[in-house]
Order: sequence, then C-alpha cells, then structure tokens
Amino acid sequence: MEPTNPAEIAQRVAELKLEHRDLDAEIARMIDDAPADELTIKRLKKRKLQLKDCIARLESRLIPDQPA
Repeated sequence: MEPTNPAEIAQRVAELKLEHRDLDAEIARMIDDAPADELTIKRLKKRKLQLKDCIARLESRLIPDQPA
C-alpha cells in the first residue's frame, strides 16, 4: 500500500532513494569482483530500475495538479 499523506510520500521516497543508492554501490562492487555472478547483477539492476520507477511515481504525486 502506497502512502497518501505528502509527508509519508516524502519519507517513502527518501527510503527508496537510499535503497537505490545502496543497490548501485553493491552492483559496482560485484562488477569489480573478478568472478561476478551475472544473474545476480541482472536481478539487482532490475530491482534498481523498479525502485527508480517507484520513486518517480511517488514524486509525481507530490506535485500539485496544474489547471489546463
């Protein structure tokens, strides 16, 4: 269930950005390792993209609707 309160949305966005940053560091570390597990790296990259989409969706909810 996604938050509806702007403060809750902002908190959730911050949490997701932290997870996204952590995944980025983990992916970089795995790529630097010689025997990298390609399947795991692909899964982490997919999760990272899902987080990015979720962050964008939540951030768009924080922007008030503009009359046309």
